[in-house]
Amino acid sequence: MNDLVTGLPPLSAVRAFEAAARHGSFTRAAAELGMTQAAVSYQIKLLEERLGLPLFQRQARRVILTEAGERLGISVTDAFDGLRGAFAAVTETAEGVLSIQAMPTLAANWLAPRLGLFQCANPSLAIRLVPRAIQRESEADDCDVAILRGSGQWPGLEAHWLMTNEYSPLCGPGLFRHLGRAPEPSDLLAVPRFGCPKSWASWFAAAGLSSASLPNEPRIDLVVQQYEVTAALAGNGAVMAQPAFFRRELNQGVLVQPFDVMLRDGQDYWLAYPARRRNSRKIRLFRDWLLKEARDG
Repeated sequence: MNDLVTGLPPLSAVRAFEAAARHGSFTRAAAELGMTQAAVSYQIKLLEERLGLPLFQRQARRVILTEAGERLGISVTDAFDGLRGAFAAVTETAEGVLSIQAMPTLAANWLAPRLGLFQCANPSLAIRLVPRAIQRESEADDCDVAILRGSGQWPGLEAHWLMTNEYSPLCGPGLFRHLGRAPEPSDLLAVPRFGCPKSWASWFAAAGLSSASLPNEPRIDLVVQQYEVTAALAGNGAVMAQPAFFRRELNQGVLVQPFDVMLRDGQDYWLAYPARRRNSRKIRLFRDWLLKEARDG
């Protein structure tokens, strides 16, 4: 809808007038708006022509509002103050909540136990954790920050390396005893296995087994590593998982890592966020804190 229909003059002209009326100076208005003094003068002239009224008396070294300019200035300044307040409120609300996207297992076992420390150090921030089993870098824009797995190269995102993605088979103590006193990686071929078949095949190869020795059997892939480890804890089989996410269970002995062979697939974990938001205060606070947590283990 054009300005003639709405009765509103161009916002650029109104904005120039509001700043000039508030400062009582075209020069100071131009400095505030990042314009030249001539551009401010031109915008106000357009507004005066639109209204058919002079808004300023131009004098040698200053400008003075006319009676019409004073009346208009009060209303326009009030309107702009309302807009400034509205935008400030939105910004304050947005900056007061930090939303974090992460894969469920990492979120539950590594990130969530640490978030309380971050919130205590930053009490003005509220935390919202969004677990997502299937991650796409395009979805990282839905939250303030995301912990993604991959190469660290995503268009439009700034990424910081957090940790290596390393796998090894894990199982319950009962199944570990079933493997015998000196188990071999090949012993895992005879037990139920949870997880990605490709990861298992890669691990067996790293452990020295040829692909020809791997059986072509049905697999159970529960998608979320946490679910698969829960199944393993119940004694239902072995799972290909990341020991770093289950240190408590391993230390307590309710979960066992039978072999030292670790598989690294090159898909590490990265903290990512839109590059255009790199200067957001809450993102900078969380980035600096999380990178230190990752370094400290």
